[in-house]
Formats: sequence, structure tokens, C-alpha cells
Amino acid sequence: MTNDITLSDQAKSTIRIAAYGAITLLAAAGAVGGSPHRISTRGSIALGSATGPVGHVLADYPKHKELNGKSVAEIADRVLPALTEAIGLLKAEAPAEADNFRGTVLLAVEAATDGGKPNLVIADMIRKITNALDAA
Repeated sequence: MTNDITLSDQAKSTIRIAAYGAITLLAAAGAVGGSPHRISTRGSIALGSATGPVGHVLADYPKHKELNGKSVAEIADRVLPALTEAIGLLKAEAPAEADNFRGTVLLAVEAATDGGKPNLVIADMIRKITNALDAA
């Protein structure tokens, strides 16, 4: 990783789970009348386009089992706290990277929903993701 910050493997894992988990949550919520595959693909492409130290961390996709859950609630129990924790970790190490991470996740969320007006279920999930990012 070419940057001035040093993150532990656990911190990197948290950042990956948070970012890709946000897209997983949207895809799961999108299963209610949307296209989960399209949401997942668009969001993942946006995350894969991240730059800076966050981009280097997100270049590795998390292990599939880290984002599995029997329900949206189970996935949210893992992902929403990870979003808050990731922002906190990055603020402590490099505040500019916390802003980069937040912007990257929100861009991926917008890309996942194709910048259009999301249905009510997805809009609520976007609100929860945004609140988790802002809780740190």
C-alpha cells in the first residue's frame, strides 16, 4: 500500500466489510422489487474505483462469509457498526482518509441505485448507512 498511514489487518478487514457490506445491504433491500444483482454490480464497481489508501484497502474484496447473513437484519448487525468503526479508525489515523472513505461509500451507494429515486425500502437503508457513517 503506497501511503503514509499504517492500518492493521483487522482495521483493513473492518473497512472492507463496511464498504462492501453497505452495498450488500442495499442489494438485500433491493430484493424487495429491485434488482439485487445490478445494485451489487454497480456498487462494487464504484468501490473498486476508489483511490488513495482507502482504494488500496478496498482493492481486496472481503471473504464472502463475512457478508453473509440469514436476513437483512443479521447483515445490518455486522455492517452498520463496521461503517461507524471504519470512520473512527480512519479519523484516528488520517482524517482526510475518513472523508475519502465516507465519500467513496456514498458514491458507491449512489452508483448502486443508479442515481435514481430509490424505492422506500432502499431509501431507508441508505438513511441507515448514512447515519452509521456519521455516528463516528
